[in-house]
Formats: sequence, C-alpha cells, structure tokens
Amino acid sequence: MANTSSRALRLLSLLQTHRHWPGAELASRLEVSERTLRRDVDRLRDLGYPVRATRGTDGGYQLAPGAVLPPLVLDDEEAVALAVGMGDAAQSGIAGIEDAAVRALTKVVQVLPPRLRARVDAVRAMTVSPAAAGPIVAAGVLTAVAQACRDEERLRFAYAARGAAPAEREAEPHRLVAQGGRWYLVAYDLTRHDWRSFRLDRLSNPRPTGARFRPRELPAPDAAAFVRTSTGAPAAHTVRVLVHAPEARVRQVVGQWGTVEPAGENRCRVTMTSTSLDWPAQAMGNVGAEFEVLAPPEFTEHVREWGARFSRAGGAMPTDVAP
Repeated sequence: MANTSSRALRLLSLLQTHRHWPGAELASRLEVSERTLRRDVDRLRDLGYPVRATRGTDGGYQLAPGAVLPPLVLDDEEAVALAVGMGDAAQSGIAGIEDAAVRALTKVVQVLPPRLRARVDAVRAMTVSPAAAGPIVAAGVLTAVAQACRDEERLRFAYAARGAAPAEREAEPHRLVAQGGRWYLVAYDLTRHDWRSFRLDRLSNPRPTGARFRPRELPAPDAAAFVRTSTGAPAAHTVRVLVHAPEARVRQVVGQWGTVEPAGENRCRVTMTSTSLDWPAQAMGNVGAEFEVLAPPEFTEHVREWGARFSRAGGAMPTDVAP
C-alpha cells in the first residue's frame, strides 16, 4: 500500500479525471478499504478540495467546483498541452489575457522536468497556431524573462538585432509587452547605458545572473507606451460594437480577431483591438448586419467616412430605372 501522501495525490488525480467515481471502484483502484478511502477524502477536504459524497447503491465521490481554485494534478501529456496552450494564449492578442497567460505559463514551466520542457518547445515550434499571429517564442525564453522581471534580477542573453549577428547583452529587465503580434522585453541595457526594447523572437539563451537591482524610472508613461515609441508603432484602438445578429454568425466572421459576447436575442457585443480602424470597419461590413458603435468616437467618424465614400462610389440611382 502506498503511503498516505502519495495515495492522496493518486486519489486527487483520479477524482480530476471523472465526474463521478463509485466508492467501491475508487477503493479498488487505490487498493485500500472503503474506510481508508473515506479518511483520504477527508484529508483532501481539509486541504480545500470540495469532494462531494453520495450514498446509496450509486453512491460515490466527485470533485465539485469550489470557492477557490485548488492545486491541480496533471500527467505528462496534460502538462505539455497546458504549457503549449498558455504559450499560444500569451500571444493571442486578446486584450487582458496576455499577462495572465504568461503568469500561468511561468508557473507550469517552472516545475516541468527538462524532458517535458523540450517537448513543449518542440510542439510549439512545429505547430502553426491561429492564436499566435506573430513569431513563435519558445516557452523557456518567455518564462525565463518573465521571472527575471518579477524578481528584479539582471539578465544575460544573446540578441540578434536586425541584420546583425547575435551579441551578448546584459540588462535590467522591467516588463514584458505584447504588441502587434510580438513580445517585447523593456529593459535598461547595461551595455548601451540606456533603455531598450528587445524582441523576444530575436532573443536567445536568457540567463539570470543572480544580481538584484533597484528599478530605474522608465522614461515613458508605461512599458507599452515605451514600446510604441521605440518601434514607431501607432497606438491601438479598442473598438466596441453592438451587432444585431446572432452570436454564432458574428463569431464566424470575426474569428480570433475579436471577442464576441451575447447581448440578448439575436444581438451580441463585439470588441476588437487594432492599430488601424480600417480592419474593424471591414469586419463589420463582412458581417452584413445592422450595428451600433459603442466606442470610441473616432470609430464612429471613421464609419461615417467609409459610408460617404461608398455612397459617392455608387453614384446617384437613375430616375428611369424602377426600384
């Protein structure tokens, strides 16, 4: 019989794979008595896992949703799938999800054995994902840089600027920024003695030095503004529109480029983030339904300009042609 701790982990793993386990079958899987099984279930409850028990001929146990998210037990395949998925989510361009995806990816990759880390990078390198619009960044690079930012620890890495061979750099990492389908590291470059933004797809072999630093004042309102200035990228617009069409129909057109939420019968709200207002206007035209602009005011004016341009292109309807 396994010791109590390993048996509890095995029990938790089984509970996470089935919605309902008959008590006798669960005890058999663990090679324990049903009385021991009840004690192990109580231990999981003490740790915060909401395990429900039912009595009778169909009695058994199931793991129910709780007030908080307890630790999960994953097998090798599940861990690789989760890391790959978080890596794609981190580069999805979906507003508000990038930072959370990087934090989750960092937690997973930090505890992965080296063999599984290699599998994660191999899967992502050989997979074309619609979620990742820009160059693929290895999970190990993304998480190593994120950890250095979090820990305020100097970082060494090889960096290949455009048209140049990779060169060794040392920097004080500040923040990661997802912008325009790419990841950037905003950091104080100790070699150039100035602030720089580094594209993560050009960065390799990041290594923390163990040396902590006192954060410097960034010469910009925030890291995203610094990247926009340093790369010459225009500011992004967040467009919100109420569309008078079913959610499923709109989602087919908008796809990964925006979020679609139901807003009543045959209506939905669409949110898109883009540096150009032309793409949201084109997307709304492709939907082929009435819509109302909720924000920003610039998009309202942009749609009016498009409408006037199309009206002029169509010309006046001849009076001698029946409607």
